[in-house]
Amino acid sequence: MKSITYNFFFIICLLILPFFTKAQHIKVAPVKNKQQVTVSVDGKLFTVFNFPDSLEKPFLYPVYAPNGEVITRGFPLATRAGDPVDHPHHIGLWLNYENVNGLDFWNNSYAIPADKKNRYGRIKTTRIVNSKSGREGQLTYEANWLDSSGDSLLKELTTFIFLQENNAIIIDRITTLIALKEVSMPDIKDGFLGLRVAHELELPSKEDREYADANGIVTKVNAATDTLASGNYLTGAGKEGNAAWGTRANWCLLYGKKGSDSISIAIIDHPKNVGYPTYWHARGYGLFAANPLGQKVFSNGKETLNFALKKEERTRFRYRIVINAAGTRLTNDNIDKMAAAFAKLY
Repeated sequence: MKSITYNFFFIICLLILPFFTKAQHIKVAPVKNKQQVTVSVDGKLFTVFNFPDSLEKPFLYPVYAPNGEVITRGFPLATRAGDPVDHPHHIGLWLNYENVNGLDFWNNSYAIPADKKNRYGRIKTTRIVNSKSGREGQLTYEANWLDSSGDSLLKELTTFIFLQENNAIIIDRITTLIALKEVSMPDIKDGFLGLRVAHELELPSKEDREYADANGIVTKVNAATDTLASGNYLTGAGKEGNAAWGTRANWCLLYGKKGSDSISIAIIDHPKNVGYPTYWHARGYGLFAANPLGQKVFSNGKETLNFALKKEERTRFRYRIVINAAGTRLTNDNIDKMAAAFAKLY
């Protein structure tokens, strides 16, 4: 009788064990004495939330695909061989804007001369509100958008939700901006949710390019001298490659080869966001950004959105970032289903 009971128990364990072993545990852990919070999936580092006083904004960096390949550019914090060294303000995954009450939050970095710093704003994280680990990881922080004299224009409350589904890790970012005084965010090109990707995920190009910010500072992007770049864009509206830039769609996919897998990065807009469906400020050199507030430059003057908030007025932005590693890219059908599910949340 004991033998039968033992065998029955053993069989039950064999049946339910796979369900436990497949369960992903996401750990969100503030780092003691550092302005960082690490996020790991089943013990492997996925990303780090960085909010140092020495830099101009908080950001997720580095960010890894589920197969362990880093998808973010290393420069300027940990430059890797072959890294382009343009646009030092492009670090990891972040959110800010080029014109808030006349101040440029987007382009601010160590490269701005001291005598021009008064034209730029910065975002200072004031506290980590909470962090939660489990099958779903959560991180919430508060920050202030500051002018050049240190006065607060906006209060930011952001929650990251981290999930894993099959070969994909998902970041849902929910950001609420509260105006502490009247705030104007007029129509302009550089914004809003930004990601700077690894060199391998750039679109191939043999041409040097130059880009100017709102203050006239020009950044040169040199043509690649290698064959590593393998990226391509595709939007939910069917635009592909460099043609994705300056077009509207509810999602945009960047995919390319890195390591032994195809890496797919999809950014999904939310129907409740201002400016939905967003314009894609998706550059071939590795800047992958959604800008719902800058419409004039993308529409050749046919549309304009001069967004503003009255004192104590608030607005919320919701984005889903999907990072997948597999033999082939995420399909349109995959992304459509994730976008439909996301649209029902938040």
